[in-house]
Amino acid sequence: MDVQSVMPGEVVVASGAFAPGHLGELTQLIPFDMVDEALTETRAVQSRIRDLPSRVVVYLLLAGCLFPEMGWTQVWQRLTAGLGNLPVARPTAAALAQARRRIGVNPLMWLFDLVRGPVPGIAVPGARWRGLLVCAIDGTTMTVPDSPANLTVFTKHRGNHGGSGYPQLRLLVLVCCGARTIMDAVFGPTTAGETTYAPRLLTSLREGVIVLLDRNFAVHALISAITQTGAQVLVRVKDSRRLPILRRWPDGSYSSRLGGLPVRVIEATIAISTTAGRRTATYRLVTSLTDPHRHPAADLVTLYHHRWEIETTYLEIKSTILGGRVLRARTPQGVHQEVYALLTTYQMLRMAMADATTASPGIACDRAGFTVALNAARDQVIQAAGIIGGTVIDLIGAIGRQVLAHLMPERRIRTSPRVVKRAISKYNARGIVDRTSYKATISINIHMPDEP
Repeated sequence: MDVQSVMPGEVVVASGAFAPGHLGELTQLIPFDMVDEALTETRAVQSRIRDLPSRVVVYLLLAGCLFPEMGWTQVWQRLTAGLGNLPVARPTAAALAQARRRIGVNPLMWLFDLVRGPVPGIAVPGARWRGLLVCAIDGTTMTVPDSPANLTVFTKHRGNHGGSGYPQLRLLVLVCCGARTIMDAVFGPTTAGETTYAPRLLTSLREGVIVLLDRNFAVHALISAITQTGAQVLVRVKDSRRLPILRRWPDGSYSSRLGGLPVRVIEATIAISTTAGRRTATYRLVTSLTDPHRHPAADLVTLYHHRWEIETTYLEIKSTILGGRVLRARTPQGVHQEVYALLTTYQMLRMAMADATTASPGIACDRAGFTVALNAARDQVIQAAGIIGGTVIDLIGAIGRQVLAHLMPERRIRTSPRVVKRAISKYNARGIVDRTSYKATISINIHMPDEP
């Protein structure tokens, strides 16, 4: 057990050289013994106690994700700001870089593998639909530094205006809708596509899960592989795809086959009406849930809307946490280390938010503000507060109390144009774009196609 140092104001930290190793209140979700076990299992424990013990370096990497706009020496200043008069090391930028290289990727990978998944032991509202855990898979790209080392693995995108200025990596995650926690993730060079990476996520699927997918994933081999895990699928397919009508059902759906897989097809027109006008779109959904009595077509169309929660997850990671910034690491190993640290930190924030909303009956988890939680976590790191829990169990904590004190309004049906918010050129080539969000009403009309 760690010897602890207690400072005035009831701040409790680890002793000696281990004192800077914390993540504020989030340390209770990723405590000292968990980090020590990760280091032991991956053989990354220091051979002797240094000014920068391995445990401290792991927390430094996690804290760096809370302060992505700062250099590593400034992140270190945030970790030590609340330690008062305790003697702490003052490492140089070179020493911090050497320490991060010494740790490597494996401890961060081990930690992410331990914390990923649905919120344990908590029934999060919106996470389940008719007894099924609702999940989504999708991909995105992230920007890495334009260094010679990174260019040996990651490539720049070709395109107009000379293509991207930085190399990029492709990230795919399996998100648990509702709490928006990450069940699994895979990433690598953009030279491989989303459907190439997606099969590596299937080991995290099981019976009792339904996966929501967009049209890019409507590949027979992938859909079949998902169903073989015991999970169910709801995927959008192209209108031009040939799907024979084998049997019509009263709810407007019909039985068909996707390759050799029995499926049910739902074709619906969704209309969105606002004061600015009316817009319609046709959705063609394929599902492995073949019983129309247990899983009506209209309910499945409504369920598919939750696929957008994975887009919100990417918004929170790339925009709210990173602020649209390029990752720091200038080597492929450092990039992998940084991404695993980022995913682990995001998971900790989401778990803290879920603890707060589920401890307050009647409050939906989507009313918790991610920015509020992020800023509260940053404050706790700077103050070195809440590192070690007291004798009284506090499920909500300081982060949760901030979340509950600044709840977002209940979800309203709104729509806004899908536009590029960060254009390559400063010149407005498209003219004036309306970015107003409008209150909207949605109507769903399920229709049976004619025989081909």
